[in-house]
Amino acid sequence: MSPTRAAGRAFRDPLFLAALAAGPVAWGILATFLPVTTDPGWPATRPWFFLSAVLVYPVLEEIVFRGLLQGWLLERNWGRSRLGPVTAANAIAALLFALAHLIHQPPAWAAAVILPALVFGYFRERHGLWTAIMLHVLYNSGFAWLFLA
Repeated sequence: MSPTRAAGRAFRDPLFLAALAAGPVAWGILATFLPVTTDPGWPATRPWFFLSAVLVYPVLEEIVFRGLLQGWLLERNWGRSRLGPVTAANAIAALLFALAHLIHQPPAWAAAVILPALVFGYFRERHGLWTAIMLHVLYNSGFAWLFLA
């Protein structure tokens, strides 16, 4: 499905709109526990770092984890089995996604990406890979801008 068509369908989906709104809500909650950058213009001084965090890594991660891995798992009968809205393929891809974050993150932060990963996987199955990419880019954009300076 084309990105334009996937986005059009997704933006009429109340669940997708709720997932979009969840990003800023999560940033607000995190801001009560983590220091927020005092320089909102910091991405201009470190553009490659910012673009890597908000575009390069999310796109590559979604292609690998939701596109290739989750897609491959969905081709197996057991991969389509569900526990509520979550397929086995989504759960496995989300777990491996979190484990991959252990390379650069402490265990608690790596574990914290499981819930967003399940959301990305859910919308990948519901509307296609582009919606997972859009959500991941949005979530990383706010997080990087507010907390990674």
